[in-house]
Amino acid sequence: MEPPYAPLSESCAKALGDKVYEKRKVASQEIEKMVGEFNNKNNATQIRKLIEVLSNDYATSRDANRRKGALIGLAATGLGLGKDSDKYVNELVTPIMNCLSDPDLRVRYFACESLYNVVKVARAAIIPYFPELFAALSRLVTDSDQMVKDGSELLDRLLKDIVTESYETFNLEAFIPLLRERMYVNNLFARQYVISWISILNAVPDINMVNYLTEILDGLFVMLEDNTPEIQPMCENTISQFLKSIRNDSSSVRMEDTINTLITHAQSLNELIKSIAISWIREFVQIFGPNVLPYASGIFTAILPCLEYNVESKRNIKECAVSVNNSMMQLVSSKEFKTQNVAKIDLRSIMEVLSQYLTHNSVHTKIAVLKWIHHLFLNFPNEMALHGSNLNNNLLATLSDNSDEVVLQSLCVLAEIINSQDTKDLDDFNKPHYRKFLLSLLNLFTEDKLILENRASLIIRNLCVLLNAEYVYRTFAEIIAEGVLNLKFSSTLVRLLNNILLTSTELFELRTSLREISDPKSADLFQCLYKSWVCCPVSTLSLCLIAQCYQHVSELVILFSDVEITLELLCELDKLVQLIESPIFAALRLTLVSKSNKCADAQYLAHALFGILMLLPQTVAFETLRNRLQCVPTYWSREPIDERNSLEYRSGIDFSALRAHFIERQKSQRAQRLIQRKRSVITPDNN
Repeated sequence: MEPPYAPLSESCAKALGDKVYEKRKVASQEIEKMVGEFNNKNNATQIRKLIEVLSNDYATSRDANRRKGALIGLAATGLGLGKDSDKYVNELVTPIMNCLSDPDLRVRYFACESLYNVVKVARAAIIPYFPELFAALSRLVTDSDQMVKDGSELLDRLLKDIVTESYETFNLEAFIPLLRERMYVNNLFARQYVISWISILNAVPDINMVNYLTEILDGLFVMLEDNTPEIQPMCENTISQFLKSIRNDSSSVRMEDTINTLITHAQSLNELIKSIAISWIREFVQIFGPNVLPYASGIFTAILPCLEYNVESKRNIKECAVSVNNSMMQLVSSKEFKTQNVAKIDLRSIMEVLSQYLTHNSVHTKIAVLKWIHHLFLNFPNEMALHGSNLNNNLLATLSDNSDEVVLQSLCVLAEIINSQDTKDLDDFNKPHYRKFLLSLLNLFTEDKLILENRASLIIRNLCVLLNAEYVYRTFAEIIAEGVLNLKFSSTLVRLLNNILLTSTELFELRTSLREISDPKSADLFQCLYKSWVCCPVSTLSLCLIAQCYQHVSELVILFSDVEITLELLCELDKLVQLIESPIFAALRLTLVSKSNKCADAQYLAHALFGILMLLPQTVAFETLRNRLQCVPTYWSREPIDERNSLEYRSGIDFSALRAHFIERQKSQRAQRLIQRKRSVITPDNN
């Protein structure tokens, strides 16, 4: 009768399940010899019968020693078969792999050892079972027992050698999903294991891992968060190797999916992850050029907040972000790809992102956003026209920013928007969008006194440069003259506009134009300004002086007897005297010694200045003006004054009507002030 564990002998079968390792070892040697003999005789039946006994009667036994015996027996079988073990790989590997998760740590260790011996002889034949082997080993490397870990690492090294030498039969596509899954296991040893496999496969010249980059890049970035010295350098080096491969050949990259992953991780709070992600984005922008434009909104979301970094540790991040920003601007303005760029850029999503960062805390970020909006209007004026009206309120809000640079950049954008909306010739002053914007600006000044006090001059001066100084002043004057603004604000605004007109280099051309009062265009501008300037008497005098209407000034000064002389008015006169002594009024002072026009202008000017002198209390300003007038020669007074010789007369302006308007406006303002004073008495301010 055949022994119960045939073809094993009874003694061998007994020794194979013994608790003593040496006895199991002797039994395994007998099995190896027996299998060799069977194999030489091509007795496959007996070989399979032996493997079946080991698999069914020993490997699944409740007795741990019998399971150990099965493992050493299966390994001996593999060794006995040698190169012919590939015919029995499935029967050999399956029971061993089942023991890799055995609760007994010694069984797990022997399973690693047994599998190593089988794999060593089977070599490439083991490739079809690689996914199962990889999954099992990824668990074993996290085992609590060091011996099991050591055994699994030994087996892992052998598998890597086999895969790299048998890459042609290796099913990489089936392996990648398994690799990706294990990347998110939060365990030091599991992560080391996964990264080592990625590095090994990426190092094989004939395996193009870049094809599968989108599958594993996210996991690599996630593992970068692990700040252990074992993981971070490995992961960083692997990512660096991928980028090097892409630089050499970018044809295998699925750019669309990859850049979205980069954008996501570029927003990480982890500085290393952010730095590497933005570095990759910089490379992608340079490599793929216009093809990255559809992802511009995401790229902006990633880089714009980084522009504020000013600490040394974040210096590299900021430099990368600046580089990306500049490269994107160059792409957008590229004339070579302009038609393609229009089709690729999603302006709606871009403007949503830019609008969001327009209120960012960082000055550098806000400036970058404003430059981008301006850049887009310059390059895509027609397409951006739809977004112009939606931006106005946000841009107006930035005018209150503490940074002058932000305010100036915002004005550039506003000017570009307005110019794109009103396309008529600048000489045509019927421009509704210009007027609407300037009215909004005045409303902003009325609502926020800090902007009026700290920013209004800067804003108006630069608007005059960016738009059209004459139009800006005409429009402001018309709005003031219409009476839509209250008296106090109108006076404040006129004083501000007048001071800018008299002192700012940006208004040089406008001052020059006003001096040419005999020119019909200049005369029309003067009258337009005059009608609103009258709400501030001293500003009216200044305007007339700059326009060389000296006879009218001498007449207006007399009318000051009916004007309420307040401390505010005296301060304005004091400032006017200071301005008369400034370079702006050099031509005025020279008029006092000029014999041109038969001294008519000189005499009218002297009369006007003496009138102003009489209005002043005896202060420093009084002494200054008196000293100036003492320098006036007497020869001009010998000539009789003929008004027809004056520049004012040649202008053709009806100064009588202007004088009547001045008187009427002063009466109206006096009446308004009386009403306001009565109201303040009846309903005093609770504050």
